[in-house]
Amino acid sequence: MTKKIILNAFTQASVSPHAIGLWKHPDHEGHRHTTTDHWVRLAQKLEKGGFQAIFFADVIGFYDVYEGSARAALEQSVQVPAHDPLLLISAIAHATERIGFAVTASATYVPPYQLARQLSTLDHLTDGRIGWNIVTSYLESEAVNFGLDGLIPHDERYDRAEEYLDVVYKLWERSWDDGAVVRDVARNQYIDPSKVRPINHRGHYFNVPGAALVEPSRQRTPLLFQAGASPRGRDFATKHAEAIFTNTQNQKNATVELRAFERDITERLAKHSRSREDVAIIPAVVVVVGETEEAAKEKFEYLKSFVDYDGAAALLSGHSGIDFSQFDPDSYVEQLETDAIQSRLENYTSTNPDHRWTVREAILYHGLTLGSEAIVGTPEQIVDRLEELVVEGGVDGFNIRQTVSPSTLEEFIDYVVPELVRRGLYETSYDGETIREHYFGKGNERLAPSHYAHTVALDETKKEAVALHS
Repeated sequence: MTKKIILNAFTQASVSPHAIGLWKHPDHEGHRHTTTDHWVRLAQKLEKGGFQAIFFADVIGFYDVYEGSARAALEQSVQVPAHDPLLLISAIAHATERIGFAVTASATYVPPYQLARQLSTLDHLTDGRIGWNIVTSYLESEAVNFGLDGLIPHDERYDRAEEYLDVVYKLWERSWDDGAVVRDVARNQYIDPSKVRPINHRGHYFNVPGAALVEPSRQRTPLLFQAGASPRGRDFATKHAEAIFTNTQNQKNATVELRAFERDITERLAKHSRSREDVAIIPAVVVVVGETEEAAKEKFEYLKSFVDYDGAAALLSGHSGIDFSQFDPDSYVEQLETDAIQSRLENYTSTNPDHRWTVREAILYHGLTLGSEAIVGTPEQIVDRLEELVVEGGVDGFNIRQTVSPSTLEEFIDYVVPELVRRGLYETSYDGETIREHYFGKGNERLAPSHYAHTVALDETKKEAVALHS
């Protein structure tokens, strides 16, 4: 196998965001998420291990579906406090040289003009190491705190996101020419006004008349991530994303499921004149490593002992949009429809025909893994499984979830990465400099020519550029 695996560290600017109750673990340092030193140390360790990116998940609301309140989420720090990951990047980037940063930001609540400016600024400050995880947000609490009456329906959130992307593409790819900044002392001109134009966007959801406030960054458009799971989400992802995240926890049939997912993605990509090579498929996994298989299994059981039922139920209820307090813990999870994250619920209703999940089992498993496959074993066994998922499942890399922060990732780098390197599956050095180059090779700083963004045009019939060009 010559294909090199992509690795991202999956985290969040919170205490113990993806392993509920693990804040009680004696080695857990999540309470230090408020300090710059915590993130700098983690980023430097990950860069030494050759990780392509730190992937920052984010939510901007409370998990208050369970019992109709935020009690359990607050007690168990279920992604609360939730600090703004955008504000961490500059400090971490200054302390590192190559590792990329994929940051989650909502296309439902953050105005597109604002986000375009923020991500362009970060792409400048990091010299091209910024990616954007496009989300449409799924918590009712997010919607009401941003002034809406309730959660926008699932498909309409994607409709809004389609137009949102048109706006930011115009700002990033069309508003400024590459040579707009001239710094011409002789002509007394820092910017050539003829090379800066307003986007004049007037649509169903957004009206954005002006030009981008920030000159083009190294990548122009940040590397685009998305996790579309529903049919609507997959259509959106294959039109826009350069990296698509997925999940699988059915170890018995995971490679079959992933290969089916890849075939579906490939077919949808073709509808947008894109190929499989234009997109990386990145499932999430939880890794528990030990010197022996027995030691790894004992560690896994120890980790499970910290999971808090109510806190994990608050997380799954928030992810699914369904209050799990209404169900008998010993009853079975059934097929239920939701306007939240459909894939989170499907993990426990459709993935394994040989196992019916009880509510209790689903909640406790979700509390430790978020529904991802747990790979437990020696470094050799873990690499065997990762290689199998790549070769048989057709994926390109992995989001490594944390259970204990930062030791989960530190142990992966210290013990699993050397075995990946030994087998020729991974490199700890960086050929390129930008995050897009980390994914697609040196020289690929900008969006691929086949990307939809290149088809988005400005309305040149409008002449509101007088103020800019006077």
